[in-house]
Amino acid sequence: MMEIDWQKLLIPSDSVVEVMVRGTLVYLLLFVTMRFLPRRAMGGVGPSDLLIVVLIADAVQQAMAGSYESVTEGIVLAGTLIFWAVFIDWLDFRFPRLHISDGKQIPLARDGKLIRRNLARQKITEDEVMSQLRQHGLHSLRQVEAVYLEGDGQFSVLLRGGVVPAQRPDRQQPA
Repeated sequence: MMEIDWQKLLIPSDSVVEVMVRGTLVYLLLFVTMRFLPRRAMGGVGPSDLLIVVLIADAVQQAMAGSYESVTEGIVLAGTLIFWAVFIDWLDFRFPRLHISDGKQIPLARDGKLIRRNLARQKITEDEVMSQLRQHGLHSLRQVEAVYLEGDGQFSVLLRGGVVPAQRPDRQQPA
């Protein structure tokens, strides 16, 4: 049987601070990049949610596969990534006007008319907006006061007179 080298397994071969700095730089670079992707590309998953899952999976995989000399380095890297995710969520909670992880809502239509400049910026077609209207039980922009692309990539639709159309069954909020 093979013996376990506990020292190699648990004692970091690199500086723990270096692992934290590397994790911080990669996380922040990817976070900033993903934050400014068109929202439609992200769907209902926030950029920080997706980023933390991918990076922690890689960090833990590296530690488990032995690319790091010790499990401790993988744990330190995962902890660093979790710290940044929690810290950015806290900043969003503490300073909501900054819209750090999720952007502000973007108007796509107002008073029955599309705002083509915003559609182009977000790479959304008129057909996609009309599809969202149909999913909200509407068949014409004339019925709409406003359509917004929310920070999480979802669409919000307001009817004329401030009425909100019924949500699709798969998007209803729990009571």
